[in-house]
Amino acid sequence: MNKKYQGIVEGLLFVVGEEGITRSKLAELAELEASELEEILKDLQEDYKHEGRGITLMESGKTLYLSSKPQHSVYLKRLLESPQTPKLSQAALETLAIIAYQQPITRVEVEELRGVKSDRAIHTLVVRSMIEEVGRREGIGRPILYGTTTDFLTYFGITSLDELPPLPEGTEEDLEQEADLFFENIHTKEDNEKHSQEG
Repeated sequence: MNKKYQGIVEGLLFVVGEEGITRSKLAELAELEASELEEILKDLQEDYKHEGRGITLMESGKTLYLSSKPQHSVYLKRLLESPQTPKLSQAALETLAIIAYQQPITRVEVEELRGVKSDRAIHTLVVRSMIEEVGRREGIGRPILYGTTTDFLTYFGITSLDELPPLPEGTEEDLEQEADLFFENIHTKEDNEKHSQEG
């Protein structure tokens, strides 16, 4: 029975992503008593200590989430630097543009602007070192605040966020229009790099 619920808890932790989840919410969703959940979390932590596991259980501000192991960072960096690494998806580009202009911003706030779930896009951007956690929003659950990284600046050939095209004041439609230009610049840059490498 414990293995069954261990799988359920692990699955829930995976789905919530870097936003994380509180113990009380996790227990509620898995239909577990607090003591039962603690036993399962302890078992997961022990399991993740094994060399054959690539993830670990983290806790920040009473929020639990899964993360890759720090000792594997060299391999993740190698993946990011590989020329075969696929370019960012449209969803990731939209998410990146919103974060660049609205930072610091939470995942929920990004989703409100995009109108769709953005957890996978945010995870991709974190893995690609384009964005990072820059703090926590005060309030229930203390959600993660995201901002762009120095790698983001380097990728677009700018030295500061002040060099981003200014957004016109007004509506979310203005943001979307500016984001379209943002995407166009990204694709042009990537295509030029690809042709340069092929040449």
